Amino acid sequence: MRGLMVRGFRKAAAGLALLAVSCMPALADATVPSADIEGSADNALAKRYEGSFIVYHQKLDYTDFSVPLSPLKADPDPDKRDKNNNRVFKPEKADEIEGTLTRLFYVLPDGRSPLEVLRNYQDVVQAAGGEVVFECKKEECGGDASRSASSGGGDMSLMMNFFYDSALGVEAFSNAACVASSGVADQRYLSAKVPRDGGDAYVTVQTFQLLDDLYCKALNARTIAIVHVVEPKARDKKMVVVEAAKMADTLSTSGGISLYGIFFGTDKADIKPESGPTLKEIAKLLGDNPALAVAVVGHTDSQGKFDYNIDLSNRRAAAVKAALVSQFGIDGGRLTAAGAGMMAPVASNDNDEGRAKNRRVALVKLN
Repeated sequence: MRGLMVRGFRKAAAGLALLAVSCMPALADATVPSADIEGSADNALAKRYEGSFIVYHQKLDYTDFSVPLSPLKADPDPDKRDKNNNRVFKPEKADEIEGTLTRLFYVLPDGRSPLEVLRNYQDVVQAAGGEVVFECKKEECGGDASRSASSGGGDMSLMMNFFYDSALGVEAFSNAACVASSGVADQRYLSAKVPRDGGDAYVTVQTFQLLDDLYCKALNARTIAIVHVVEPKARDKKMVVVEAAKMADTLSTSGGISLYGIFFGTDKADIKPESGPTLKEIAKLLGDNPALAVAVVGHTDSQGKFDYNIDLSNRRAAAVKAALVSQFGIDGGRLTAAGAGMMAPVASNDNDEGRAKNRRVALVKLN
């Protein structure tokens, strides 16, 4: 009875949310696509199934990506939750890689099954000299096989290991939003490795039937393909470590300083090891100036939704504070962590170069 009541409450809450959003005149229901979205294109390593159309496209010049090599398993701690209050499910085996990431959502022609589409992508990978290194279907993939990348309070889905709908920055009920937030049926998945100059490229393909009878009903029962391609690329080594003395001078004259030597994975708040030199200089700054207190402020670019970026920037600022306290013995009372999200750009968000400048950690003098 309790389970029925909880499900009933969730359905009622979801219905109220959809009703509220439906009153916004700018929103439009999903439609069956007849062309690719502007500026999108296939990746040569994962060419499309004939007759399908791209409804979402993202390319990141250099990022990290986790490729599942085994089914998702529940975290041993039953109380561990993701940012949407879902129980955490992660693969026990995964390849953690870095390079150029292409993310594509395809809507397939009517009548095509998820298995048929997956096998065609497998053919493309093998024709390029690659091999499938992991494959699963339906509940065998682990986690909640009926969920996409939205909502909370349940078990994580396979899709949530790659992204959350709130990070896509798309209009509600658009085709892309529907792909990332509707129900899932007959899920199929593969991870593949393709030899390339400079190292292996990785391709992941998730196919499924989209289920929705409301604002996304135009795509109901259509097969969807979500494709990720990560290609090897040497990282540009342009890190400039700002020394403690320079930090002190700038804080004294300007009240704040932006730092670009602290690195995080895409959509993550885990500090990468190469951030060590900048953290060390911040610690030296605080050691040399024992009366100084600073705000550690996280900043993001404009990609993704406002609330998501505020949360991400808060978590990144908190991670920097925690590292300074745990690794360098800084008094946490001298550090205030805060996230500004996308609200204080220092460059245009219309290009990769500007967005890179906006993704930063800043120090602000408090006394």
